[in-house]
Amino acid sequence: MRLPLAIAMLGVIALGTAGCSLAPSAQFYQLQQPESEQTQTKNNATVLLGPLKIADYLQRENLLQREADGSLRVSQQARWAGSLQDDIGQFVLRQIAAQLGSSRIALYPDRVGIEAQAQVVLSISRLDSGVEQPAVLEAQWRLLDSKGVLRDSQVVRFTAQHNGEMSDQVRAQSDLLNQLTKQLVTALRKQLPSAVTRPAAARGNGAVSNKKPTQAPLERLKIPEVGTPRELEVYRF
Repeated sequence: MRLPLAIAMLGVIALGTAGCSLAPSAQFYQLQQPESEQTQTKNNATVLLGPLKIADYLQRENLLQREADGSLRVSQQARWAGSLQDDIGQFVLRQIAAQLGSSRIALYPDRVGIEAQAQVVLSISRLDSGVEQPAVLEAQWRLLDSKGVLRDSQVVRFTAQHNGEMSDQVRAQSDLLNQLTKQLVTALRKQLPSAVTRPAAARGNGAVSNKKPTQAPLERLKIPEVGTPRELEVYRF
């Protein structure tokens, strides 16, 4: 009686092991940083990015898939490689730095040594896509000046198409974040002092001239020529 039972148990274990080996392995994804449009203007603009908030349903390891009826399905194989909120923060920070031409960008709450000339408060309420559903980004941003006074605010919605594959869905979501970043940079340029954000333009308009004043040529000193002294004549008396 014990022998058939042992054989049956071994069979169950073997089937379980085979099933585990056939299960697809997890795939990890990160937001794709696009090739930044590097500005030729270098400046010392200081910007604080954050607080940054994303929707509760996005704070998970697995990627979500939007269905045709609007419901969300958890993908068992596709996962984010780390915290999506941190990934979004680094994505937006790097793009702002590249497009604005300043490396003095801090991500809240890390503001040690930063006296921000402008602050961007960002809240993302939706960032998802599906096999047959486009990528959608819904967010609100607020722009504050150095004194914390609200200067601008927008509620935005962007969409992007993809081919249905998970990698292309992540690419489309990354493109949407890049569109959002471009909008933020445009607002920041309006808020920041022109002398800080566009020093190259100021030089081009002739407001500041770095050329040294032309010095008048020095006149050559006219030194009278001294001729060869003639020999003294000696007179005898």
